[in-house]
Amino acid sequence: MKKIILAGVAAALAIACAEKPEEKPMHTLFVGTYTDGDSEGIYTYTFDANTGELSNQKLAAKLTNPSYLAISDDKKNLYAVQETADFDSLGGGVTAFSLKKDVLKLQNSMGTQGAHPCHVSLSGDGHLAVANYTGGNVALFSLNTDGSLADNPQIIDHKPLDTVKTSHAHMAQFNVDGLMVTDLGLDAIKRYTQQGDSFVPTEQASIPFEDGAGPRHFTFGNNGKTLYVINELNSTISILEKDVDGKYDEIQVVSTLAADFDGESFCADIHLSPDGKFLYGSNRGENTIVIFEVDGNSGQLELVGREQVRGDWPRNFSIDPTGEFLLVANKRTSNIAIFKRDGQQGKLTFLNEVEHPNPVCLVFE
Repeated sequence: MKKIILAGVAAALAIACAEKPEEKPMHTLFVGTYTDGDSEGIYTYTFDANTGELSNQKLAAKLTNPSYLAISDDKKNLYAVQETADFDSLGGGVTAFSLKKDVLKLQNSMGTQGAHPCHVSLSGDGHLAVANYTGGNVALFSLNTDGSLADNPQIIDHKPLDTVKTSHAHMAQFNVDGLMVTDLGLDAIKRYTQQGDSFVPTEQASIPFEDGAGPRHFTFGNNGKTLYVINELNSTISILEKDVDGKYDEIQVVSTLAADFDGESFCADIHLSPDGKFLYGSNRGENTIVIFEVDGNSGQLELVGREQVRGDWPRNFSIDPTGEFLLVANKRTSNIAIFKRDGQQGKLTFLNEVEHPNPVCLVFE
C-alpha cells in the first residue's frame, strides 16, 4: 500500500512539473531619453518576460540627449547619439561605451559633423553610421578593436543633392548590399555600397517617394526582398520589392491612420514581428500602434487594427526577445506602456506601464 501511495505522489508531482510553464530569463532594457526635463541620460530596467513587468530602474550613464541607442551583436558595446547642435562647433556627437551585463563604461565620444544626430547603427564588421537630421548628412566611423570610435569619419553630405528641398537624414542602416539612408527632407532613400574604405552610391542611388511623404524608418522582410518604409509626414507605409537586378520598386502604399481620424499625426517607428507575419507602426498624434498582417507570398499588408498607446507621442517601440511583448516609449506623457502580443492574430493587449522621463528609444540587450 505504501508503495502505491508513493507512486501516486510521484506521478502527481511529475504531472505538476510537466504543467508548470517554462521559466523565461530576465532581460535588460536600455532606455534612451531627451534630457531637457527630468532625465539625466541612459537608463536600464530589468524586464520579466514571464509577467511583462519592468523593475529595477537605474541610471546607466549621464549623457546629453541620448535619443537613439545601438548595441553590438556580441553585446560588448553600446553606442548613443547626443542629439544636439553644440557637442562641438560642427554639431552633435556619438558616444561609445563598453558593456558588461547592464553596466556601461565610457570609452570615447566624437563629433558627428552635423547637427542633431538622431540614429545610429552598426555594420557588424567594424563600421558605425550616424544620421544627422538637421545637418543633412551621414557620418561613417570605423571602430577600433575594443569597439571605441576611430578618428576621421567619412561624411556623406546630402545637402548638395537637391537645390529645392532641404536634406534631413533620419536613419542610416547597414544591410547586405551596403548602406541605406532615409532622407525625410528629400523624400528619398539613398543607397550606398562599400568600395575599399569608403561608401559610394549604388547603381540605384536613390529610391524616390511621393512629395511630402517624409520617409523616416524602415525594416526588411522576406530575407531582404521586401522593404517596408514608414513615412512620417503623410502617415503611410510604403512597401517595396527587390527585383533580380537588386533594385527596389514600390508595390503598395497603406495609410497608418483610421479613416475617421481628422487630427494631426506623424509616424515614427516600424518593426516586424520575429516571425515576419505582422508589421507594427507608431502614430504620434493619433497615439496608436497600427497592426498589419503580412502576406507570406507577396509581402503586402492587410490591416488588422490599432491599439491606443496609453500615452502621448509614441516615438519608439520595441518587441522583447521572446516576441511576446511590445513596449512603447511615450515621450510627452513620460511613460513606457507594455502590451502582450498575440502571436497568432498580431493584436495587442495592454498590461501595465511605468513612469519614465522623456523616453524616446527602447533597446533590449
